[in-house]
This record gives sequence, structure tokens and C-alpha cells, in this order.
Amino acid sequence: MSYLDDNAREVIRPVKRMVEDEFLSRPGVIGVDIGEKYTGGRPTGRAAIVVYVCAKGPEHPQQIPPEVRGVPTDVVAESIVLHRARITRTADDHPVVAERHPVLRGGISIGPARSVRVVPPEVPTAGEYVIAGTLGAFAVTREEPRKVLGLTTFHVGCVDDSWAVGDAFVHPSRVDGGVPGADQVAVLDRAALAGAVSAAGLKMGARPFRAEVLDVGALTGTAPATIGSSVRKYGRTTGLTHGMIASTDVTLKLDFGDGIGVRTLRDQIRVHSSERFGDHGDSGAVLVDADNRVVGLYVAGSGSTGFANPIEPVLRQLDVELLTPGVPESRKAQ
Repeated sequence: MSYLDDNAREVIRPVKRMVEDEFLSRPGVIGVDIGEKYTGGRPTGRAAIVVYVCAKGPEHPQQIPPEVRGVPTDVVAESIVLHRARITRTADDHPVVAERHPVLRGGISIGPARSVRVVPPEVPTAGEYVIAGTLGAFAVTREEPRKVLGLTTFHVGCVDDSWAVGDAFVHPSRVDGGVPGADQVAVLDRAALAGAVSAAGLKMGARPFRAEVLDVGALTGTAPATIGSSVRKYGRTTGLTHGMIASTDVTLKLDFGDGIGVRTLRDQIRVHSSERFGDHGDSGAVLVDADNRVVGLYVAGSGSTGFANPIEPVLRQLDVELLTPGVPESRKAQ
């Protein structure tokens, strides 16, 4: 897979921003990006405004102009969905995929202790559902007294429009056999769903933890996402997967459902992988670069393609700093 140079992106970026809201208002359009144009399944080497549609049919190439102010467009069919897991509370046959960790780390299964009422067309059958996602990393609040928070996404931490500060969270999630009360590890402290961010901060309880990610190791800090760089993530469902950052210019229209509705996330990171990069239950995992710096918070995907919030807006909107080993020592597991 080739990557466009910075000069090409700088030229296209203002044109893309000018037309993206108009494109997103058209039927079937779910995202606008910058990437390489393909013709007949082959790369052309030309930079383009890439338009994601939920199904590519005869009407889509016609409703998107072939070029905008001299910049070519490319229409790509994608099925991009939020990657939390949701099952009926009464389901007895779902697989338990997550193990229990006496010492908490990034990458583990987590979910609300409460169930949520969901009705068609979001689900086939109306009923009470439980949610699973990933605890990505730990952070500390900037205000005093400083609190340690676990990071995950808004759609894992808040789920629907009935969320409240103080909602309990269990590890493993109820999808994976976690029991409200007995397995409680945190409570919802804060959340953000705006701009580039779908994130939540969970105030951690007494369970020991380490500022690490499973199979990745200790985190060293944060960094901007760099196109062409390799990243890893450890998610509750797919475990450790690898990919390359292909774009930092994605604008996505995502259906949060459950009373929240369709929201637009801008300036998202797109990751391309040779394998399945993420799946339902991986939302909340952090993207980590080769130096173990966090660059993003995983939110959604489509097979070998993953999408993530850039980490700095996440930390800024939650008003926190990433926790790395040694800060604060009093809360680290030995």
C-alpha cells in the first residue's frame, strides 16, 4: 500500500474540508477522506478525495462529481461500524472470550454493570442488552485532587442517552461473565462526544493496575499519528493486531444508536492492516507506535481497516494526562 506525501495532502485538505459536509448529506455517504485514487481496482498514484459509501451502486458515482476544483474523487464501498459488542442479557450461549486479570492493564475486557433496553431496527429482537468494550489505558486528571481514570470510548462508557456519572463498570464485561457488584472495578467519571472524540474516563477503584497494555508493555507517553508508521493495538476481541497509519484526515458519520443517533467524528486516524485489525468489543483499545507511545483511541472498523480518535484531543476534552509508569507511584501495582 502506498502513502501520499505531505505536500499532496496539504493541497487537497482545504478542498476536502470545503465539500465534506455536502458529501456527507447525500444518501449512502458515511465518510470522506484523503487517499490514493484507484481505477479498475488498480492504484493510479494520484491523490484524491475518497468518499466512503455504505453500498457502491450505480447511483453513487453519479451523485459524487468526478473531481472538485481539479482534485479527483474516488468512491469506495465500506461497512464502517462502532466496535463495541452488544448481546442480550438472557443469552446463555455466547462465547466467553475474555480472561480475568487480578492486576488491571490496557487491553482488558470492560463494560457497564447496567443493561440497556434496545428495540428494532437496531436489534432483531427488543430486550435488555449488555455491552463489552476494551479498557485502553490509564490517565490522571489535571485538576486536584488527582484521580486515576481508565480510558475507553463514549459508546462503551455511556452507551445511550440514559448514562450518568457514577455508573458502575465491571471487569470482565457482563458479556464475558462479569458480575455486577462482585466484579466492579470503576465508575463513570466523565465523557466526551464531539469533534474528533468519542471517549469516556472511568474512575478506578481499589483493584491494582499497571500503566501497561497487554502484549505491548509499559507505555512511554503520547505522540501524533504519523502517516506510514506502524501501530499496534490490543483489544478485548482480536487481541494484538498490527497495522500502518494510512490517513489522519478521515471524517466519519457513525450511528451511535440508543438515543444518541448519528454523529460526525472529524480528523480520524485510518489504519490499514493485512489482517483483521479490530472487531466488536475492541472499541476503547489504544493505538501504540513502535516506541510504545499512544497515538489514538480505537473506535470503529471494517475488516482490515480501523479508525481511531487522535489521542491529544481525547486527553484534552477529558482534561487528563496519560499515565505512564512511576506516576503516581502510590497507585501502581507492584
